[in-house]
Amino acid sequence: MRKIGVLTSGGDAPGMNAAIMSVAKNAARFGMPLVGIKRGYNGLLRRSTSIYDDLQELQLDTVLDIADQPGTYLRTARCTEFLDPKWREVAVKTLHDMEIDGLVVIGGDGSFQGAMRMCELGIPCIGIPGTIDNDLAYTEMTLGYETAVQVCTEAIRSIRATSRSHDRPHVVECMGRHCGDVALKAACATGAEIVVVPEVEWSIEEVAARLNKQIGKGNPRATVVLAEGCWESMKPFDMYGFLTSHGKQCFEGEPMSAERLASILKRMCGMIEVRSTVVGYTQRGALPVAKDSAFGFEAGYVAVKLLHDGISNQVIGTRQGRVFHMGIEEALKEKHTFRHDLYNLVNDIRIAD
Repeated sequence: MRKIGVLTSGGDAPGMNAAIMSVAKNAARFGMPLVGIKRGYNGLLRRSTSIYDDLQELQLDTVLDIADQPGTYLRTARCTEFLDPKWREVAVKTLHDMEIDGLVVIGGDGSFQGAMRMCELGIPCIGIPGTIDNDLAYTEMTLGYETAVQVCTEAIRSIRATSRSHDRPHVVECMGRHCGDVALKAACATGAEIVVVPEVEWSIEEVAARLNKQIGKGNPRATVVLAEGCWESMKPFDMYGFLTSHGKQCFEGEPMSAERLASILKRMCGMIEVRSTVVGYTQRGALPVAKDSAFGFEAGYVAVKLLHDGISNQVIGTRQGRVFHMGIEEALKEKHTFRHDLYNLVNDIRIAD
C-alpha cells in the first residue's frame, strides 16, 4: 500500500473522530500517507469547485487532538449518486488519480454496500460500523450507539424527575430509525414503564390501557419511551377523527408523532396531562463515551493493519467484548436479533401480591 484514504459516510456518530485519529496514527507507523475524503462518497465524485473541498491529506499532528471531539472531522453526507455504477467508476478514477490504494469506510449499512461495490471494482476496502442505530446485526455494538443510549438515559432521567414533581406521564422519542435498540436500552436503564419499538406490532389502545393501568395503581407519572421508527409497526388508528372529535385541532394527512401520541393518551386516560419530548440530534452530537472512543481507536488500528497485510473486503465489529473482522457480504446478510425478553419485562405491568 502506497497511500490509503478514509471517509465517514451517512449519519454522524460519536466516536468517528477517534477512529479517524487511530487510522492516521497507524498509517503513520507503516509509512503510508493518508488522505481524508470529505462528506462521504461525495468527496470521491469531485463535484466541488476546489479539490481541497473534497480531499485533504491528513497529517498526524492535524488529527491527534480530535479523538474526543463530537461529530466527524471529515464531515459526512449521504450520496444517492453512488447507487449508479457510472458514478462509482468516477470514484475509482479519483482514487487512481490520487494513487490511493485502499479505503477505510466508517458508516452504516448503506456505506458498507458502497464499500462492497468498490471492492468489486478492485479497490480494497475495510468497514468500521459508524451509526448510533446499532442496526448492523453482525456486531454487538456500532460506533456511537453507547453514547446515544447514554444521552437518552440522561434525558429520560431528567424528564422522570419533573414528571414526579408534577404527576404527569411523559412520552419520550429516541432516534434509531428502524431499530429499537437505543429506546429499549434507555428504557431498561431508567425504569421506564412502557417502551414501543418498530420490531413489535402495537396499538395506541394498548399503550393507553397500559398507561391507565399504571395510573390506577397510583403511578400517574409513567414514562412511555418510543423508538422513532415505531410508527412503522403501529396498527391503524384514525388520529384525525379521534382528536377532532375530542376537541383537538388536527389536519388530515398529518403524520403521527410523539406530540400527537401524547395528545391522544391525554384524552384516553382521563384528561391527565401527558407531555412529550423528542431527544433528537443531541444523540449524534454528544461527546463520545469512553466505550465508543475506545472501540473507534481499536477499529481504526485493525482497519489499517488489514489493508497493510493485503486483506480487504472486511468489516470490523465486536463480539463478547472483543474486536474482530469478517467479510462484508457475509456480515450484511446477518439478521438483527431484538431482545423481546427485555421488551416484555419493561412492558409488564403486573405487580406481585
